[in-house]
Amino acid sequence: MDNNQNGGAGQVSRDDAERANEMNGRHVHVHVHLHDEATDPEARLVDSHGRPATQGDDAERDADRNDGGKSGDKDKDKDKGSGKDGKKEGDEKNDDGEDDDEKSDGKDGKNGGGRKRPGKKPLIFLAVAVVVVIIVAIIMWLNGRNKEGTDDAFTDGDVVTMAPKVSGYVTRLAVRDNQRVKKGDLLLQIDPRDYIAQRDQAQAQVGLAEAQLHQAEAQLALARVQYPAQLQQARAQQQSAEANLANANSAYQRQRGVDPRATSQQNIDTATAQQRSARADVSNARAQVSVASKVELQVRQAETAVEARQQQVQQAKAQLEVAELNLSYTELRAPSDGYITRRNVQLGSLVQAGTSLLSLVTRDIYITANFKESQLQHMRVGNKVAIKVDAYPDLDLEGHVDSIQQGSGSRFSAFPAENATGNYVKIVQRVPVKIVIDRGLKPDVPLPIGLSVEPKVFLE
Repeated sequence: MDNNQNGGAGQVSRDDAERANEMNGRHVHVHVHLHDEATDPEARLVDSHGRPATQGDDAERDADRNDGGKSGDKDKDKDKGSGKDGKKEGDEKNDDGEDDDEKSDGKDGKNGGGRKRPGKKPLIFLAVAVVVVIIVAIIMWLNGRNKEGTDDAFTDGDVVTMAPKVSGYVTRLAVRDNQRVKKGDLLLQIDPRDYIAQRDQAQAQVGLAEAQLHQAEAQLALARVQYPAQLQQARAQQQSAEANLANANSAYQRQRGVDPRATSQQNIDTATAQQRSARADVSNARAQVSVASKVELQVRQAETAVEARQQQVQQAKAQLEVAELNLSYTELRAPSDGYITRRNVQLGSLVQAGTSLLSLVTRDIYITANFKESQLQHMRVGNKVAIKVDAYPDLDLEGHVDSIQQGSGSRFSAFPAENATGNYVKIVQRVPVKIVIDRGLKPDVPLPIGLSVEPKVFLE
């Protein structure tokens, strides 16, 4: 009897388990489809067999759920009176019921034709996004394959260091910091009084040298007339001396040819003395003629004196030019158009020759770009360049490659690397490239040197 009771209890437990599993399956499916209906108004509820559910089915499910609750209460009372064997058998049946529930879920999955599946829009969006990324990558590759750019680039220009060539006190300061000046504008003036005195002294020396030159020229003109006349005079004196000698010889011969008793010894001595004197005069006259005959040499001597005076005049004029230059150096003027920077002089300062007073940044601005050595393979002089300035994002500059430095930046540094000593680590070198700006500069937009720029070189 106990076995019958246990068998009956096991049968009841098996039915209850099957009913509970069926209700659980219905509850799961109804919950899922209610969620789908909330997200999609067009979705319809389906039963555990995949058939569309109606309002009547919903009512039946509610009634079954209520009946299941009541029967569950009755079964609980019966289960309390059942033995251990019935409990074990009921547990085994419950496990079988769970397996049946899993099978029913599998069937529902296979028969889910009435359930609305996720749409294809997410896949389409994903495919479009992938295509857009690919197109953008291709465009970037096409645009960048014939370009070389770098952010290691700066504006550069010619900077002139202004220093005086003379010493003195600054009596006038005509510029301010960062002032724009034009070629020839006065920057400052040094006290010119000392240099005015030196100029006046040099002018006096020029006047003196010119006067001496005029005197030498007059002597030359006189020599050209005087020396030929002196030659004629010397020749005439020679002829007179020779005539006197001949007369003295005749007198001497007369005194010697007469009877000693007819003349006196005094007469003989006088004739002899006159003869000797005439001979001396002839010798002297001949010497005078010999000297006077060098007329060309004497004239040449006068011409040399004139030339010496001329050189003295040139020397005095050179000294005058030096004095005038020194006087002009007291005014420091701009050598070209540009901007005043780094002014370190004040009014009344005592400056020395060669001392840096200020710097002038010219208007000739260019770009110095330090490209990697691997970027120079196809870069050539004349390549077009597009330039962006960090300080002026809206300023678009155009230029061209002017030159490529024949040496890396590290090679010309103050302390070049000694790669032959110690361990060697290869480092990519950078080579300065000069880029000249062709167009895009605006007169009202200053472009100081040292600004960061990003050039892009269009390779051929």
